[in-house]
Formats: sequence, C-alpha cells, structure tokens
Amino acid sequence: MWRVLVLCPLVLASGFGTDVQEIIARSVEANQEDWKQAPNYAFVERDADSKRGAAKVVKTHRVLMIDGSQYSQLIAVNDQPLSPGSAAEEERKLEKEIERRRKESVRERSRRVTKYERARSQDHALLSEMVRGFEYQLSGEMELDGHKVWVLKASPKPGYVPASSEAKMLTGMRGTLWIDQATYQWVKVEAEVFRPVSMYGFIAKVEPGTRFILEQQPVSENVWLPKRLQVTVRATALGLFNESSTEDDSFRNYQPMPGALAEAVGTH
Repeated sequence: MWRVLVLCPLVLASGFGTDVQEIIARSVEANQEDWKQAPNYAFVERDADSKRGAAKVVKTHRVLMIDGSQYSQLIAVNDQPLSPGSAAEEERKLEKEIERRRKESVRERSRRVTKYERARSQDHALLSEMVRGFEYQLSGEMELDGHKVWVLKASPKPGYVPASSEAKMLTGMRGTLWIDQATYQWVKVEAEVFRPVSMYGFIAKVEPGTRFILEQQPVSENVWLPKRLQVTVRATALGLFNESSTEDDSFRNYQPMPGALAEAVGTH
C-alpha cells in the first residue's frame, strides 16, 4: 500500500518513462526497508560540527540501541581516545543507563521510546519528501565506490506542496542520486539550494550554499546504512542573525544488536 502512495505523486522525465519510474520505485522500497532495519545495528559515529563560524568540535560516540532507543557513549574527542579515567566514567554511565532503563515504568519507557521514534521519523521524512518533491531525469550510468550506478538528476516539481516547514527547503533545491543497479540502493545523494527559500514565515531564510551529501554503504547482504552525511547550512534568522553551520558526520563499525551491547559492557 505504501509503495502505491509513494509512486502516485512522482512526475517522470519524458523520454525515460517506466525506466525512471521503476528505478525510483524500487529505490524507495529499498530505502524504506533499510530504515526499518537500522535500529538493529550499533555503530561508531564521528561528528565534526561548527556553528556560526566557531571552531570545529569533533566528538566520536559508540551508538547503541538499549531497550527501544539509542544511547551514545563518548569514546573520543578531537580524534583522541579518552583518558583511562574518562573512559571508565563513560563505562559507568552506560551501565547506569542500562540499569535505569530496566527499572523504568511502562509510562516512562513509552515516553522515551516515543520521543526517539518521533525524531527518527522526522529525519527520515525529509529524505522521503525528496521523492515526492522532485521530478527526475536519468542522465547516465557510471561506477561509484565499486558499484555500477544509474545517475538521476532531480529538480523541484512544479506545484509541489511541502509536507512540513523543513521540507519547504526542497522547493529551492536541485540534486543528484546515484542508485546501485544491482540492489536499487542509494549509493550517494547530493542536493543544494540554488535560490533563497523563506521558512517559518519571515523568521528564517535558507540561502544558496546550503547543501547536503549522503553516502551509504552495505552493512549486510540486504541492508545499506549511512557512511557519511555532510550538511552545510547558509541561513539568516529575522533577516539579521547568521545561522550558518557545517556538519560532517561519518559512520563505521556497524554491528548487529544485541551482541554489540554485550561487547560494550564487557560481557560475552
């Protein structure tokens, strides 16, 4: 049912017809399955972020799923491992959090998991809106990261009505998708703002120079998850304040849960 709903709004590039339709439809299906499977994996995430021109802050976390929501355990700062004392303290925090979640009430657990799922759905929704908000043209084929891919160019679809304030940004963006021909997975996605877009009324404006790049990798036979996410935001608030930021996140060492949690707390 969901697949039919996703396909209905697509506007397909003339000259490619059902070829483009099939590529997009199957890539959406693969992406949706990846999203469902993602909570079954732990991973290491390195975040290098900077806001309003400030110095870059680099932190690395081991991200674990514990009883329905994620927990991030700090393991390095500025690419340097924590001192033995700090590492031991982070281990104690992890063990304490595991115990706390085991003892929480049904209501507390529901509130925690619901908050996590809501944030997760919002993150996924913007990528999903790319399918609804763009029209696509097949521009060629190539090899990328060892995968033979189709290259699809994306541009704003006339008449597109954003589903959220965040999705309004897509009306001023164009992008490119590299889709694996064997699995229909998104190997890479790039999108950039090419014209200013007002958001939240007059409060904020997203400017050209805003862009994001998503690269993905296979972590099992049928599941692909993020390898790198780069986001550059050029924006102003109330026409006065610089809200620019850069974010460069990388992801590695995907491991199935719950084995990864047992390894993290030193029990095998």
